[in-house]
Amino acid sequence: MKTDSQDSLFSANSKDTPLAHRVRPQEFSEIVGQGHFINARFKTILESDRWSGFVFWGPPGTGKTTLATLIAKVTKRPFHTLSAVTCGVKEIKEVLERSRIEFRTGRPAHILFIDEVHRLNKSQQDVLLPFLEEGSIRFIGATTENPSFEINNAILSRVIIFKFNALPPTELLNILKKAAPSNVDNEVLEKIADCAHGDARKALNLLDHVCLSGANLEKISLKEFDEATQAQSLYYDKKSEAHYDTISAFIKSIRGSDPDAAVYYLARMLESGEDPVFIARRLIIVASEDIGNANPAALMLATSCLQAVDAIGMPEARIPLAQTTTYLACSEKSNRSYTAINEAIDEVKKTGILDIPMELRNAPTSMMKNWGYGKNYQYPHNHEGGWVEAQYLPEKIKGKRFYLPTARGSEKKFQEFLSVRGKKTTT
Repeated sequence: MKTDSQDSLFSANSKDTPLAHRVRPQEFSEIVGQGHFINARFKTILESDRWSGFVFWGPPGTGKTTLATLIAKVTKRPFHTLSAVTCGVKEIKEVLERSRIEFRTGRPAHILFIDEVHRLNKSQQDVLLPFLEEGSIRFIGATTENPSFEINNAILSRVIIFKFNALPPTELLNILKKAAPSNVDNEVLEKIADCAHGDARKALNLLDHVCLSGANLEKISLKEFDEATQAQSLYYDKKSEAHYDTISAFIKSIRGSDPDAAVYYLARMLESGEDPVFIARRLIIVASEDIGNANPAALMLATSCLQAVDAIGMPEARIPLAQTTTYLACSEKSNRSYTAINEAIDEVKKTGILDIPMELRNAPTSMMKNWGYGKNYQYPHNHEGGWVEAQYLPEKIKGKRFYLPTARGSEKKFQEFLSVRGKKTTT
């Protein structure tokens, strides 16, 4: 049953601030989610008051700012909030110096919370280091990006990283039920929880929007929800971890010969606004790296796909992308060309630039011919079957094998071809 206090969250006087702010937890007991680290051990760390800094890493709307605010409340330290999107080094230094002055007089160090901390460049982040080192500031950074990529190692060595997970629909539903007014159907709350993709802020903003649209209705049902919200965009930042996770899942599904999973991740990327040309380029890489000579036609199709995507654009580009994706997923696989070039590069790095056999060298001048360039070279087409036994690798690595074709698809023919010519087909 809805309470009067829930309905009051949507009163005329409450509309000046977003619902997500109005229902923000005021006590640790009110936090929903992140139970994997918000536990007795975490509270012990706070109570010891010997921590120097935290980095909260996770998707939007998972409680990073809320937890930072509650930490300030529990530790009773002066609390400063800055956003790396809008602040510069000057604003950061002002807080740091103010805290240092008070710290040196025996008062508690302040807490500096920087949201979107990954947006600070490495030199801007370095401003924090001397203050962290001397303990004159307690630092909390929030980021949606992997800290190991975006934050200086010197800072990471002085802080504790906590990974925030996207909230499952069941936990989002609990949050929504506590906030929703009495005229919202439970089915609407369930739909919002599904649409929010683990983001509590998005879920509450959706609820707020739906409630504003249906403020004069006795009951807000799924019909009103669909009319009010239309299509909800998926969370997918092209520079974020979600971007790399999705393209990784796409490629690995093709490599794993699962066309259903591959086309699903293709759909996710396209619906989220990913550049179709980027996807087509990745398909070319997959066609060569993971399919290779097991099905040489795969590379031709992938290359044609890029040309088609560039020529027709979206939304029709989804069709050749889907055709190529499913074709590659259903093709025989071989990474032997990929491993061959990698091993050959490693060999070059290890042994350096070895002498090329004299018979293989170019001899454009009579002097070079006199030195033996090209001497005794046997032209394969002058021999039966278009082949003659010869040594093509440098003397130091003669007999070395880099390319070992599989017995799958077209490579089975390559294996037989090389076997007849004296090449071992297995390691």
